[in-house]
Amino acid sequence: MKQERSAPPSNATNDLPVDNRSRFIKGAGVVLAVSYPVLAISTFFRGTYQLFLKEGEVNPVGPMLTLTASLLYFLATFGFAIRRRWAWYLSVTVLGIETAFTLVVGILSILYPEMIGSTVWRYFGIDYAFFPLIQPLIGLAWLLYPETMQAYGIREAAE
Repeated sequence: MKQERSAPPSNATNDLPVDNRSRFIKGAGVVLAVSYPVLAISTFFRGTYQLFLKEGEVNPVGPMLTLTASLLYFLATFGFAIRRRWAWYLSVTVLGIETAFTLVVGILSILYPEMIGSTVWRYFGIDYAFFPLIQPLIGLAWLLYPETMQAYGIREAAE
């Protein structure tokens, strides 16, 4: 005689539609997964070109800042890809530094444009449609979302 398997108890939270905030955060994760590696590669090549190949480039501050941005973008990409506690802390730290650099360099590029030169963070990322200013904020929102924190082992699953 075959035993019938009973259905698992219904979980009311699984029956509810996904709220808009959760959809936004999941969408933000997809955007970050694509945008950070692309921006890391593009800023690396931009900074390298400006520093070593562009004729007449006198002020190395802009290219060095762009290469610094590239390093931060690579570290953030690495932190997003590895689902470990230390990677979450790395990502939050890197995105905090990135946000601070974008704001400081953005302000300095308005006050002292000749000192800053051409960099990814110039005028808060105007050359990249302000994405260098918006991207780390989206990244921080994604990292601080409860489901993301659970995935990294920072927060226990809610029961």
